[in-house]
Amino acid sequence: MSGRVGDLSPKQAEILTEFRGRIQDVLPDLPAQHDHYLLRWLRARSFNVQKAEVMIRKHLEFRRKMNVDSIISDWKPPEVIERYVSGGMCGFDREGSPVWYDVIGPLDPKGLLLSATKRDFMKTKIRHTELLHRECRRQSEKLGENIEAISLIYDCEGLGLKHIWKPAIETYGEILTMFEENYPEGLKRVFLIKAPKMFPMAFNLIKHFLSEETRRKILVLGGNWQEVLRNHIDPDQLPVVYGGTMTDPDGDPHCRTMIKYGGPVPGSFYLRSALQVQYDRSVTVSRGSAFQLEVPVTAAGSLLRCQFSSDGADIGFGVFRRAADGQQASAMLPVLPSERYNAHLVPEDSRLTCREPGAYVLCFDNSYSFLQSKKLSYTVEVLPPADGQAESPRSRGGRRLQ
Repeated sequence: MSGRVGDLSPKQAEILTEFRGRIQDVLPDLPAQHDHYLLRWLRARSFNVQKAEVMIRKHLEFRRKMNVDSIISDWKPPEVIERYVSGGMCGFDREGSPVWYDVIGPLDPKGLLLSATKRDFMKTKIRHTELLHRECRRQSEKLGENIEAISLIYDCEGLGLKHIWKPAIETYGEILTMFEENYPEGLKRVFLIKAPKMFPMAFNLIKHFLSEETRRKILVLGGNWQEVLRNHIDPDQLPVVYGGTMTDPDGDPHCRTMIKYGGPVPGSFYLRSALQVQYDRSVTVSRGSAFQLEVPVTAAGSLLRCQFSSDGADIGFGVFRRAADGQQASAMLPVLPSERYNAHLVPEDSRLTCREPGAYVLCFDNSYSFLQSKKLSYTVEVLPPADGQAESPRSRGGRRLQ
């Protein structure tokens, strides 16, 4: 049995009645009280009534803390988010569910995180989700059937290393966790299109924030992605650039009045205090000296990432690889030429794909400064090369992520 209205086993129906009774004291505070809504929480906890009760009571605390009930009417995202966070709702699928687009390529993660607080991004995503749920309620009334989840099109064209900057991944992970804990069963399916070769690496960084059920709803589409989308969404509900016939009233095939496409954030929006990066280590680099850190890389194709900031002034940074056996032992081969970074103004994120294994040396150079020592804070990590993700049998034109 699916655990939905009209498809409950006797035991599931009994648990639903028990669940309603256990949360009777808070039912008036919930955004909905009907069986469709309550069953979402039960399905999210595999019909464990105790766990579902804990989950829904935590959600009510979340709603109070974040002022969710009034977030649509009383709160607006900062201008930088409104202008430079891409995505939007556009059209409905064949079953009447709203379709949301996340457009990854144009996003400027560093610029956005330097220009608004993490709480602003969290509240923006909550507001988007509440708007989508309001649209689901309207569709339910219009169509005379329960519409409770959305279809998501995740456009990965242009996904690059800038998108897997550590602070951005951490923020995105917090948003995903918030969504999983407070909006169960809110996704019907996710169509992931135009995924580049580096997608498996990026997905590995965020998949642990997703429940198994959510992962099963993700379809990675191949070259026939437009055809697959049309199987689920009528052409007149699908923008021209995504294989349909929908345009804006002015004929724009990108439907920019509904879907935002973001772009680089101008430096005029930057607020230094908006981003507080937690680093693993700190060290003082004396005036006229350098600090070297050796990092072993065991597999070709690994990604070497170093996030760092300096206090007071700029600092030099470069990457070298120690010579292999048989060569001059002291030789260090330049891999990333050393240059000075304004890491005292904007936290730096350096990423390097290591073409061969070996000992890589990160060099933080303060030799040009004869008067000032500098405090250096840094985090270094080595991400193994993407080894592909497990696949289940193909379904409706895509493969499901595990």
